[in-house]
Amino acid sequence: MIKLVGVEKTLGGQPVLCGVDLTIPAGKLTTIIGRSGGGKSVLLKHMIGLLQPDRGQVWVDGIEISRLRGKALNEVRKRFAMLFQGAALFDSLTVFENVAFPLREKLRLADAEVVRRVEGMLEQVGLSGMGHKFPAELSGGMKKRAGLARALVMEPEIILFDEPTTGLDPLMAKTIHDLIVATHRTFHFTAIMVSHEIPEIFSISDWVAMLKDGKIAAMAPSAEFQRTTDPAIREFIAIGA
Repeated sequence: MIKLVGVEKTLGGQPVLCGVDLTIPAGKLTTIIGRSGGGKSVLLKHMIGLLQPDRGQVWVDGIEISRLRGKALNEVRKRFAMLFQGAALFDSLTVFENVAFPLREKLRLADAEVVRRVEGMLEQVGLSGMGHKFPAELSGGMKKRAGLARALVMEPEIILFDEPTTGLDPLMAKTIHDLIVATHRTFHFTAIMVSHEIPEIFSISDWVAMLKDGKIAAMAPSAEFQRTTDPAIREFIAIGA
């Protein structure tokens, strides 16, 4: 589904990605771990074309997107949705209007169909009856749920999750993880998540990859990843746990 080949990126004169080779399995939930500031979010932005590599290639289902611009890039992006760290809701819009926004921007749907889709998605993420509220009236966990509903409402093939539990207490973080897993099983999208939640991510991920020194140091099915003998990766896992 997604493949990065030799991707390099320097930002502010500092090398961030130093030859990333990574293949994301279609239909699976893959989590990328690594130290803070190590380039994990930069990696996500390359996958959706928000950043272009200095060198290397980014492939999405056989299309090399690294050099695409304008309409051609937007066509590929239609297959994606992204859940940002802070949910990125519009403060001036209600929860309902936030979730309806991409439907109204990108599709010409009758109002009744918009209502059906939005209310169905709010129910799916546990926000039934909350559509009239504004983001300022929501808890951190509810904002994440609303952001997930907006990401899902266009029925994307691929969803990128950038630290989806940042700022949440452990109980709410588990709730959001469980919700991501439940929606993934329901909608069968390809999920790529950046997370620092160790060891929790091992129980919810199909695959785990570690970004270290600007490269993918290891990638394996979750259970196999935890059995690694690499001392640096074992130390990282132990500190995170």
